[in-house]
Amino acid sequence: MSYETLDNSLHGLRVLVVDDNAALRGLLRVSLQAFGCMNVVEAPSVDTALDILKSDTINLLITDWKMKPRDGIDLVRAIRTPATSPAPYLPIIMLTGYSDSARASHARDAGVNEFLIKPFTAEALANCIRNVFSENREFITTENFFGPDRRSTQRPSNTDHHTNIAASR
Repeated sequence: MSYETLDNSLHGLRVLVVDDNAALRGLLRVSLQAFGCMNVVEAPSVDTALDILKSDTINLLITDWKMKPRDGIDLVRAIRTPATSPAPYLPIIMLTGYSDSARASHARDAGVNEFLIKPFTAEALANCIRNVFSENREFITTENFFGPDRRSTQRPSNTDHHTNIAASR
């Protein structure tokens, strides 16, 4: 299935792209628009993203891991804190330049839905988005975790730059 098949499903969604690199935000915006998502909101920092989430309805968050002064994991943890979060169930895709399994596990344990390794292809981004909305993983609440079920799913990996974080366990 190609990324063109996302056109209808993304049309009405609002996607928040968070990265301190304006060029990468632009690349993601253009990719999302090519998929049919015309409602892309950009934030250059974690704090700006949290402000946007307090005042705007967002359907998907795509965030980079490595940002300053606060990183993407800080953002995910803030979102996955139900008592104070404006959107604790928001689907989250984490971007990173690091591909080691420890990072994928760390992101999964913070509450990320999908993990995308840079550089990424449009097809890999499309697969992440498709997985976020097709899996509908149940949210789990424990003493130390709130987020999508981290237990392994049995689905084949279909891209070289995309990691199903539930299966990376």
